Amino acid sequence: MASVRGRAWKYGHNVNTDVIFPGKYTYTVTKPEEMARHALEDLDPHFASRVQPGDIIVAGRNWGCGSSREQAVTSLKAAGVGAIVAVSFARIFYRNAINNALPAIICPEAVDAIRPGELVEVDLAAGVVRCEAGEFAFPPLPTSVLHIVQAGGLLPYVRSVLANRTQ
Repeated sequence: MASVRGRAWKYGHNVNTDVIFPGKYTYTVTKPEEMARHALEDLDPHFASRVQPGDIIVAGRNWGCGSSREQAVTSLKAAGVGAIVAVSFARIFYRNAINNALPAIICPEAVDAIRPGELVEVDLAAGVVRCEAGEFAFPPLPTSVLHIVQAGGLLPYVRSVLANRTQ
């Protein structure tokens, strides 16, 4: 996955994991495809039924704050979200996103420029967000993170590394 392209879904600051995936489902909804149906339902009731594969969430500061609920990332990934571009991320959400191969990009200038619904491209290899207002550079993802994303997550990545060592 060198780049992701999709429509922008724009949200504000301090969107917490309970808003991304409501806590009331934590112990009753366990399959990713079921989780996807509840993604952002309290913030944007239309999101789960309208999001398309590759769409990009554009967010304010501290996206994913709150509990360390991994279902927040799982629900977005299963819904088809291709990347999240934010002003900043909560630390644990950021790590969960990388572990689950959901690119989490910090690019405040792009967040300010992008309008809801416009087409956005996130070029992971080049470190650029492209939108109607132009191109915005972000710090390139470390090679190790790119490998995790390309492998489909941390577990598949580790499995492939271990398999290559035994050959």
